Amino acid sequence: MADLETLGSNDSKWLGAYRDVHMNVFGTPLRVMDHGEGAHLWDVDGNEYLDFLGGIAVNALGYAHPAWVKAVSEQAAKVAHVSNYFATEPQIELASKLVELAGAPKGSHVYFGNSGAEGNEAAIKLAKLYGRTLPGALPDIGGKPARILAMTHGFHGRTLGALSATWKPAIRKPFEPLVPAIEFVEAGNVESLQRAFNETGLGRYGKGPVAAVIMEMIQGEAGVVPLGSDYVKAARNLCDRHNALLIIDEVQCGIGRTGKWFSFQRDDLSGGITPDAITFAKGVAGGFPMGGLIAFGEKLSSLFTPGSHGSTFAGNPLGAAAGLATLKVIEDENLLENAEQRGRQLREGLASLDNPLFVAVRGRGLLDAVQLAHPCAHAVADWALQRGLIVNAVAPNALRFAPPLIITENDVNQCLEILAGVPADLPDD
Repeated sequence: MADLETLGSNDSKWLGAYRDVHMNVFGTPLRVMDHGEGAHLWDVDGNEYLDFLGGIAVNALGYAHPAWVKAVSEQAAKVAHVSNYFATEPQIELASKLVELAGAPKGSHVYFGNSGAEGNEAAIKLAKLYGRTLPGALPDIGGKPARILAMTHGFHGRTLGALSATWKPAIRKPFEPLVPAIEFVEAGNVESLQRAFNETGLGRYGKGPVAAVIMEMIQGEAGVVPLGSDYVKAARNLCDRHNALLIIDEVQCGIGRTGKWFSFQRDDLSGGITPDAITFAKGVAGGFPMGGLIAFGEKLSSLFTPGSHGSTFAGNPLGAAAGLATLKVIEDENLLENAEQRGRQLREGLASLDNPLFVAVRGRGLLDAVQLAHPCAHAVADWALQRGLIVNAVAPNALRFAPPLIITENDVNQCLEILAGVPADLPDD
């Protein structure tokens, strides 16, 4: 193993040390980063990068925002963790603020975890508890397991329950069998969703009732693909008709990313529906590990009872202070509007680039993608990185953009200037 004391600031040596001590679940990192400020990062060799990925939609305030640093530092000096035998003021304040921002009804409650996957695990467990209250479902005599319907191409995490609702076969197959009674319907296809509901019934061939449908307003890992407001409205109607929950995964789309606090609040994404529960993470604490679930209303919230779920670190005061600071800065600096304006500038700029490689642009706010003429996304991302721009090859033929919400007009112009020079004949990945 490498002697960490002798590595100095050489990126390649640090990457070698990384391979020596880290499990290979992410592959070799692209760079070893040292520090950041605003929307910029610097690696250990002093190279500067304009970050248009934002830690994969996490660093809502960019890097080293003074208000965030102050809040986290002051809280760390007071108390960083107390366990779930006790509560702290930041934890209570953050839960209250999230319920308010979500527009959730009276009686709504929050569960805190440490990641998006944990938020979705909580949602799946809550849906299973709800399913046991439905006629024809276990534990009724002769009942069948209530089902959860997830979308093809959806992504909800890599822990076992969240993975069971995640579509990508390559990451599912090694861990099968997964959690039962989670089924997939074709994303955006109302008939596919209707058929799944219609399979409910007693008798030999019927299935258990549908307890919940879980979906993202924009399928980020699929290439930043909106489900479509008509489909979401149809899903809401089917859930209402069949007494099923509609759970919206806001992990990537939430906390201002699409220009609203939560993506379901955009009528052009949701058709104006109200969900029964939402999950959140990524940007909520501006870079500190934090995630969770908001259950809308007292009836659903009350299904979790002491011992039915939990996490040692859930709602820890350091993360809660980071969350409160993040939300306050988003409000004080009008970053929802900035996300809307800068996202529009980015999409219009990408669409206007005179480059045959870029064939289509999509997204909302600052969660955007450009479709490529051929599957060379990794080559494009590598080319951009060498020129100081961080973007993400989210699919073989698509680049994803999820920059900090603080980016400026000049930042977007700089990003576009770099991408304008991408060679159209880069090799396929």
